[in-house]
Amino acid sequence: MRFMSIITTASTEPPTPELIEAMNTLANRELQTGRMLDGGQLMPIETGARVSLTGGQLSVLDGPFVEAKEVIGGYVIFEFRTKEEAVASAVEFLQLHKDFMPGWEGTCEIRVLAEAADCA
Repeated sequence: MRFMSIITTASTEPPTPELIEAMNTLANRELQTGRMLDGGQLMPIETGARVSLTGGQLSVLDGPFVEAKEVIGGYVIFEFRTKEEAVASAVEFLQLHKDFMPGWEGTCEIRVLAEAADCA
């Protein structure tokens, strides 16, 4: 099964060099095993836009978004056999933040990606 991990945080601090090194080591390991299929860090919300459909009307709002209390900082797509493997991966990832960036707070939401047959 393919899983998407979505990392959110209210922090605006960039990761420490130690955290970046630890995340790169983890990512390289996951890429070599074939479990990590794709991933990326997102740029600050100032560089984005939000397209909304409300009351039948489309609107476009350029970032930053004043009401944003937490933002998506990045995502990763994995191939795992079970949800438990996906959860273990998220725990390991957040443990790196605990170890190398004390005080950082955030979440890693895990979602199963629908297969093409699921969408038909």
